[in-house]
Amino acid sequence: MAFCLLYKPVLQFCEIVVNEANFVRKCIGAESCQDDLWGKLVCTNFKVSFIAHNSLPRQCTHRLLGEHDIPLACVEQVVTVNDVKGKQKILGSNQKLKFNPTELILYCKDFRIIRFRFDEAGPESAKKVCLAIAHYSHPADPQLLFGFEYVGKAYNKIYMRVNGVDPGGGLQTPLFDCSSDWDREIKRTGASEWRVCTINQGYFISPSLPEFFVVPVSLADQDLKQYACCFYSQRIPLWCWNHSSGSALVRMSNISDPQQQRKVEQRISSAITKSHPLRSDVFKSDLDKNLPNIQDIQAALLKLRQICVIDSFEESEEKWLSSLESSRWMEYVRTFLRHAVEVVYMLESRHVSVILLEKEDRDLSCVISCLVQLMCDPHCRSLHSFQGLIQKEWVMAGHRFLDRCNHLKRNDKEESPVFLLFLDCVWQLWNQYPAAFEFTEVYLTVLGDSMWVPVFSTFLFNCPRQRAEHSRDFASSKSIHLGQDQALCFPPVWDWSQQFSLKDQTLFNNPLYVGKIATCVQNGTVKTFTHRRSKVSC
Repeated sequence: MAFCLLYKPVLQFCEIVVNEANFVRKCIGAESCQDDLWGKLVCTNFKVSFIAHNSLPRQCTHRLLGEHDIPLACVEQVVTVNDVKGKQKILGSNQKLKFNPTELILYCKDFRIIRFRFDEAGPESAKKVCLAIAHYSHPADPQLLFGFEYVGKAYNKIYMRVNGVDPGGGLQTPLFDCSSDWDREIKRTGASEWRVCTINQGYFISPSLPEFFVVPVSLADQDLKQYACCFYSQRIPLWCWNHSSGSALVRMSNISDPQQQRKVEQRISSAITKSHPLRSDVFKSDLDKNLPNIQDIQAALLKLRQICVIDSFEESEEKWLSSLESSRWMEYVRTFLRHAVEVVYMLESRHVSVILLEKEDRDLSCVISCLVQLMCDPHCRSLHSFQGLIQKEWVMAGHRFLDRCNHLKRNDKEESPVFLLFLDCVWQLWNQYPAAFEFTEVYLTVLGDSMWVPVFSTFLFNCPRQRAEHSRDFASSKSIHLGQDQALCFPPVWDWSQQFSLKDQTLFNNPLYVGKIATCVQNGTVKTFTHRRSKVSC
């Protein structure tokens, strides 16, 4: 096995090896070691990499990660074991390890459990690589995440785009970080009584809102500035989308000032009513009362992980399905889908505008607003438009990806897989009506996995302002010249060429897709997602 010393990990630009151990065994089977792999275990500032000595070098299909690589952000828990002494310890950052480990177990956020044995490895090198993995998978600051080094040294360039089309002539995902993207969306949906608002440029009104968003024409900037202090975190109501009937979908945080609540609610509702061609009433949907909260969603995922990964698979299929249902994950998926259908009914059949109410307007409203648009608007079911939808309703609207993904391992109470729940809801819709979506199940899986690759701006920050502030601070500390934008240009995850070849990206395209005007066929009956309330169930 001496020749395993010759194998080296494939490193990204600015990626460095922190520690490594030779003669490590990666456990493949639970019962037998017959299929186990021998090789080198390496910890870098980006990933945990295992280089098997008996596998031929090959070009990986993933451009950032190899076959046996684990991004550090994907590591949930690091457990060291000494089975001779009967000792076990969960390692965190800057912790000491008093025994020599004979085994390392990595519990991953994508449900993988990966085991390494150190039977033939040097005890000191085994201890050091375990401590390195524990330390680098628990960064103390966002700027210690690999994405900052990667962007600062390897990707400090400006994305060129003209009217939503890249210079090469291909379609580009709208990022909704400029007023022109919002203008195009207003025109596309026929929302003539709505306008782009710029009062939050420089994030002077609300720290968690984007610099550009859409409000009713009848609301003046001065009024919005006055009302902002009444809302939770100064989050002024945001326009999401307009139905062809003229009904608008709006999301709004709670009003924090009880004395002003009635007055401000009436003024906002009146402005939304004026934007409707029929001057219809406004329906308020209280998401906090009708949907599971983020703690419920997190608890369901933990139970699901226990059932799918940790518990024995020896139990009968019937018992396993019963356990799956008891996790409540699928129940929550159904609850979100049904609530979205109710909102669709109000917009399409009752012809009224809908306000999605949530305390902070940064979690549940992201899910419902997207599901409603996917159900109603075929445009959103194309690949680039779906990506634009996520940009608009999640990234720019200030979903706390840094906290909800718990990239810093700081506060488990803030961790919640809200975005993964949304992807599961989309998968349920896709599974019922595959021809209505331009993208595939493979695409949804890859999108979910990309959350744990801390390189892309999409899943790295809590809001646009945080991204701007951290990138400026990092650039200043590293003496990086920023140029006109005064911020590092993090690649969005939608730049799939960072991860996959053009050939591999063809797996994202659904051959069954029949175009944006597609209707959905079920049991021989032509219907859409919104055709009948009682018929849409998942």
